[in-house]
Amino acid sequence: MPNSEYISLRVVAGWKRFTSYFKREWTVKDYPIRFRRQPHDSGNYSAPRFKSFPWEASVIGWPSMSGDGNTKQEALQALAQRLSAFKKPLPRPGTGVPVEFSKTDRIDKHSALADDFVKRVLELSWAWISNDSTLWDFHTHESNSSLYAKIREVYGMDVSDISSGNLADILDRISQTKVDQVGLDANWPDPR
Repeated sequence: MPNSEYISLRVVAGWKRFTSYFKREWTVKDYPIRFRRQPHDSGNYSAPRFKSFPWEASVIGWPSMSGDGNTKQEALQALAQRLSAFKKPLPRPGTGVPVEFSKTDRIDKHSALADDFVKRVLELSWAWISNDSTLWDFHTHESNSSLYAKIREVYGMDVSDISSGNLADILDRISQTKVDQVGLDANWPDPR
């Protein structure tokens, strides 16, 4: 980003922060917004479930808060919907919001199983997964059916009823089923 653009964005953010002290509740209009025309993506998203949009509207200083659309207005509306769905108190406009990683406590309960799952099912040498990670995060297909089949092959169980594909739910099921079947401890296959 050129230095003059950075300065301009900081000035807008500072102004929005200043004006936020005169209100108690904020909407998308109170936040410093940056519109960006995104380059046309030809082919990186080969699956129809992915859609590339030409416009992005993002809150300056809040890296994860953005909306996409075919027009600037659609991108702004998508951003407004994301802001209204935000479950915590909204941060003050114009302030920097740190990136928050999802919790991993449910995954950590099955750390050895999670490592095994990543290698044998996802066929990756490693992956960072959180309580919110899903099978959808690791492929571009229209369904999770091939990964459900791989889980059935590797662990001998059907988890296709976990339609969200949530990895924490899947690991909980695999671990609990193995404990129930063969009396292994809850950290299966962890030898600790």
